[in-house]
Amino acid sequence: MDIELSTEDLAFRDEVRAFFSENEYKPGEDYNQWRLDWFAKAREKGGWDIPKWPTDFGGPGWSPTQHYIWEQETAVVNLPWDMPFGIGMLAPVLMAYGNKEQQERFLPDIRARKVNWCQGYSEPGAGSDLAALKTKAVLSEDGSHYTVNGTKMWTTMAQIADWIFCLTRTDDSGIKQQGITFLLFPMNQQGIEIKPIITLGGAHTINTVFITDVKVPVENRIGEEGKAWTYAKGLLQHERTGLAGISRSIIALEKLKNQAGTVKRGNATLMDEPGFRAKVAELEVDLMAAEFTELRSLASASAGAAPGPESSILKLKGTEIQQRIQKLTVEAGGIYSAAWGAKPVGPSFAKGGMGGYLASRAYTIYGGASEVQKDVIAKNVLGLKRSR
Repeated sequence: MDIELSTEDLAFRDEVRAFFSENEYKPGEDYNQWRLDWFAKAREKGGWDIPKWPTDFGGPGWSPTQHYIWEQETAVVNLPWDMPFGIGMLAPVLMAYGNKEQQERFLPDIRARKVNWCQGYSEPGAGSDLAALKTKAVLSEDGSHYTVNGTKMWTTMAQIADWIFCLTRTDDSGIKQQGITFLLFPMNQQGIEIKPIITLGGAHTINTVFITDVKVPVENRIGEEGKAWTYAKGLLQHERTGLAGISRSIIALEKLKNQAGTVKRGNATLMDEPGFRAKVAELEVDLMAAEFTELRSLASASAGAAPGPESSILKLKGTEIQQRIQKLTVEAGGIYSAAWGAKPVGPSFAKGGMGGYLASRAYTIYGGASEVQKDVIAKNVLGLKRSR
């Protein structure tokens, strides 16, 4: 979509592009050192290392258009590897519900990328129905600590995480959304066992985490005991906005169109076939609509509002769009996509296309399944009430 940029916005875009160019990774460099230096230099720019944090916590205070420009530009460059769980998910919860001591204790290391976090939400019997979680946290008689027992499932990057933010049940006497408590504790301790889950695409990114008699000091509780459902919903709204991946999809769709333009069909290419072009056009229209929704969300956030139900719209449509791009990539690769696990044959993108397609099956599940997002939209956007 075209958005009219002011002189100031164009200058900001040029500044962003110049920063990326000056600090791009050079082959042969020590990657870990380059990564740390990149974030340090971004911090010196006035909060560019934490673009979505509010100014009170060191963020840049950008306008919606500047955020839009940043998202567009970061989608096409090689940024340092960054785990989202601390920066984009736990940090907003600490800012909103943590006390000053907790903020001073955890936020600096999160910003400096010194501590890797993982998310202890889903369980074997509590995935989309997260409020059904059963991991127990029992407060000691002297009130000094909780003892935690349970199992967490689909825990992304738990194998390299230093700490976990974990939803636990401290009371099961009321409705299931009550009695949930938000705890933080280290992963490298006795009582924590991590077992890998290999995904359909063959990657090890997710895990099962077994928690047995882990002691958690009460000062590691965020907010009030039993009130974590409110905090969890806020965190999920931040997560869902990020999972939408609108800017990345814009780039991916352009890449797909270029790839399809290299696949010969008689005297023309796949992009010249009316059926394939219609699928791409429909996808492009849906992506544009999602982009407008993202801009409205950015405008709301810049005015100080917390993410709302529009995050569910973005997550629902954004992940479906990502899947459709992957599906069309496989279609463009044709029969050669089937050889993804062996030596690549046919178009160079065919092998990666199938791997991406298989991995994308999870997009509409994690972060809240599409069915959950539709329920949120029905209740909070459309105002529909559950039938009795």
